[in-house]
Amino acid sequence: MSYELQALIGTLELLTVAAAEVPAARVVPLAQGLALIPVTSAVLAALQGDGLVCRPGSGAGAGRHSDGFELRLAAWSKAGPIARVEARYFGGGGTQNAAVWADGTVALGPLTIGEFEPAPAEGTPISRALRRIGAHTEEGRTDEFDSVGLGRHRTTGGWAQSAD
Repeated sequence: MSYELQALIGTLELLTVAAAEVPAARVVPLAQGLALIPVTSAVLAALQGDGLVCRPGSGAGAGRHSDGFELRLAAWSKAGPIARVEARYFGGGGTQNAAVWADGTVALGPLTIGEFEPAPAEGTPISRALRRIGAHTEEGRTDEFDSVGLGRHRTTGGWAQSAD
């Protein structure tokens, strides 16, 4: 079974304001007062502006976005932290990438786990990013990813459809 996610995650209030600036963006509430915007091709096109750049230290697609995309995340993060997360899994192997912007700058990451790499003791990139924006592990849950409900849909498209 596969899992694929590209999303922005922050508080429901922050993402509601951010989505108002991007007509293709849809906000999906998560647990713990958080929400996500699925980064669909339409959202990515609206945010990218003038072409992609690859940031040093990024791997397997992490950190690949335009200067306009970074500027938008930096601007939104002045109102509260916002995470960019990516995950791709198929047949037991996969990758995760995450970064968090806060107070107008990158505050965490980019963090990456490559295919078949074990998760570090401090957690996966997505769980670490979620923790940085205020999520916590709830009793009976394995980590922040599980606690906020990121397993509810298996694809970015599934998240986008759930917002309609």
